[in-house]
Amino acid sequence: MMELEYIEQRIKEMLTPCRFEHSLGVREAAVHLANIYGADRDKAALAGLVHDCAKDLGYQQMKELMIKYGMELDDVSRREPSLIHGPLGAYIAHDMFGINDEEVLNAIRYHTTGRPGMGLLEQIVYLADYIEPNRDFPGVDKLREVSEKDLNKALLMAFDNTIMRVISRKRLLHPNTIFARNDFIMHLSPKE
Repeated sequence: MMELEYIEQRIKEMLTPCRFEHSLGVREAAVHLANIYGADRDKAALAGLVHDCAKDLGYQQMKELMIKYGMELDDVSRREPSLIHGPLGAYIAHDMFGINDEEVLNAIRYHTTGRPGMGLLEQIVYLADYIEPNRDFPGVDKLREVSEKDLNKALLMAFDNTIMRVISRKRLLHPNTIFARNDFIMHLSPKE
């Protein structure tokens, strides 16, 4: 893997200034959550920094890279191109930055949709993307507060928020998000 300073410089070149600031904020929030919940800080910092590396690519560039990497899209992602940057970002992180750690790659891959059986690092990056210091939306302060005390409850709130936002916009909802939410609920309150 390349040096973190080099990766940060490349990310800065790849993203708009606003998106780069967001990535720095996600890195900061991910490290903070890693400290609270006992995850690897270095992995959290790396995944947080790199998570949006494909976000500012044009659709044509994305298509070319998907062909290069042999990346298959599900039906929802085909119709909602904003969902492509997570999985594509994992390929770019591996190819461009030499990141081979599956935990880090999965945190990048699923930071937008979540998935059932998310590992701790995936949970942290998903939530950090939501609560990083530059985010400002109704309820973010409450979500930040809950994230300090109960990771599972905060994640469930984030999934609920995502689902309601997507529905209110009349967009397609990725099944991974529904499955992830259901998985958390089943593990939080197992059927007796």
